[in-house]
Amino acid sequence: MATEIIKIPDIGDISAAEIIEISVKVGDTIAVDDTLLVLETDKATMDVPSPIAGTVSKINVQVGDKVSEGSDIIYVDAEVSESATAANESPGADTPVAEAPQQAAAKEPAASAIQPVLVPDIGGAEGVEVIELSVKAGDIIEAESTIVVVESDKASMEIPSPISGEVVSVKVSQGSKVSEGDLLIEVRATQSAASETPAPVAETTVAPAAAKTETPAAQPTQAVAQPDIPHHSKAYEGELVSPSKAVHAGPAVRKLAREFGVDLGLVKGTGPKGRIVKDDVANWTKQRLSEPQKAISGAGIPEIPDQDFSKFGPIEVKTLTRIQQITAQNMARNWLNVPHVTQFDEADVTDLEAFRSQLKPQMEKRGVKVSSLAFVVKACAAALQEFPKFNVSLMADGRQIVQKQYFHIGIAVDTPNGLIVPVIKDVDQKSIWEIAAEIIDLATRGRQGKVKPTEMQGGCFTISSLGGLGGTAFTPIVNAPEVAILGLSNNQIKPFWDGSQFVPRTFTPLSLSYDHRAVNGADAAKFTTYLGKVLGDIRHLVM
Repeated sequence: MATEIIKIPDIGDISAAEIIEISVKVGDTIAVDDTLLVLETDKATMDVPSPIAGTVSKINVQVGDKVSEGSDIIYVDAEVSESATAANESPGADTPVAEAPQQAAAKEPAASAIQPVLVPDIGGAEGVEVIELSVKAGDIIEAESTIVVVESDKASMEIPSPISGEVVSVKVSQGSKVSEGDLLIEVRATQSAASETPAPVAETTVAPAAAKTETPAAQPTQAVAQPDIPHHSKAYEGELVSPSKAVHAGPAVRKLAREFGVDLGLVKGTGPKGRIVKDDVANWTKQRLSEPQKAISGAGIPEIPDQDFSKFGPIEVKTLTRIQQITAQNMARNWLNVPHVTQFDEADVTDLEAFRSQLKPQMEKRGVKVSSLAFVVKACAAALQEFPKFNVSLMADGRQIVQKQYFHIGIAVDTPNGLIVPVIKDVDQKSIWEIAAEIIDLATRGRQGKVKPTEMQGGCFTISSLGGLGGTAFTPIVNAPEVAILGLSNNQIKPFWDGSQFVPRTFTPLSLSYDHRAVNGADAAKFTTYLGKVLGDIRHLVM
C-alpha cells in the first residue's frame, strides 16, 4: 500500500480559496470521487473529490486555511489495485487512460469544435425559469445574439451567446429551471471562436509520495475536533448555515442551503448513498418555515376567506406574475414589520421648472430629456449626506444599525409585469445629465423586462413618483431594509404671497414615509424642509 499526496486541483484563476469544511478524518476509508473537503471563493463553493481510493493517513489542513492549486491537503494510503495502478501510469501504459482535454481538443478541427454555452453570472439567482427559447438546433448564431430569456423573482433577462457558430443541440426547454453554470446549448463554433475558448483542464492531481510537503498547520485530530463555523457562513439573522456535521452534498446544494440559512446537518438526503439534493433542502425549508410564512402573511390576523364571486356575475381568474407576487409579499412584510409615519410637505419648484425649460436646446443636442425627477434624485442624495440617520438599515437583533457611506437611490418603475425598483448607484458622484440618462435607461429596460437583478440591489433610499399620473399626496410603504421612501405627487400651481401680492408658483407635493424605529418626526421635518430648500434653489446642490 503506497502513500499518495492529494493536492488541490485546478480551481480556476483563483489565488486562494478558503476551506469551509473537511469531510473526512484520519482512518476513514474513501473511494474515488468521495468529497474530501469543501472550498469557498468569492463567487462559489466547490467540493474537492478524491482521485484515488484508500485510507486517510494524514490531514495537512484545517477549516479556515487558505489554499491554492497544488497545495498538499491529504495523505492517503492508496489501495493497490488495477485502477490505482492505472491512475499513476503514464499515458503510454497498457491500461487505457483518458486523453488530456487539451490533446483531445487539438485533434478536433478548430472550425468544427463543439463548445458548451453555460448560464453566466445572473446576479446569484438560483432556479430561474426559461420563459422563451430564441434558437433551435441547426440555427447559425452570432456572438451576443440571444439564446434564451429567463425570468427570476424580480425581472426577466436575455442570455446572449458568447460565441458564433451553428447550434448543435439545445439542452433546455421552455419552463426549465436553470442556475449559473448550467448547460444551455452546444455550438459548433467557428474557427476564431473555438480558438479563443480555452480547453478545460484536468480536475485533480495526485503527487507521488516522494513529493515535498508543507508543514501541517495543525494536527488532523484538531482540525476535526474544532468545527468552528467561519464568520461568513452565518446568516443575517444569526442562524447556522454551515453544516454542523459532515454531509454528502454538491456545491450547488451547499450554496442553496447558505441562501436559505439551512444547516445541512439536519437535512436527510434522499439521493444516492444519502446524498442531499436541492429538493431535500427545499422540502426541509418549506416544512420549517410554514408557520412563520403564515405569520408574515397575516401576523396572527385571521385570513380573508375566498368567495365564489361567480355567483354574482361573470368572472375571470388570473395568475399574478412572479414580480407581482413577490411585490405583494414584500409590501405585506414591510407594512407589518415597519412602524410607518408619513411626513407631508411641498417644494416650490417654480424656478427649477423655468431652468428646465431653458435646458431644452441642450436636451435636444445631447438626446437626453432632463426630468424634474433627476433633480429630486440628486437632492435626495444631498439630503442623505446632510441627515445620515436616513442612510441606515436596522439589524435584525434590534440593537445595531448599519450606517452606509455610499448613496444609491432606487426609482420605483411600473412595468407590465409589476413594480420594480432599479437602483442608481453613487448618485453623489454623478451629474444631473448622467442621472437623467440613467433614469431613462432603467425605466425603458424595466418596461422591457431587461433590468438585471444586480441593478435592483443595494439601494439606500427609494423614490416613488406619481407626478405624471395625478394626485395630491399618498403614503408610500418603506422599502425595507431601507428606512425611508419619498413619494412625489402631481405639480400644483398655487397663489403665493410674496409680501406685497399673490403670485402663481408651482409646488411639488412631498410624502416622506419613514421607519419610526430609526427616524424621529423632527428628523423627518428637517429632511423635507431641506429638500424644499434645495429644490427651490438648485444652486444649493453645488455648494
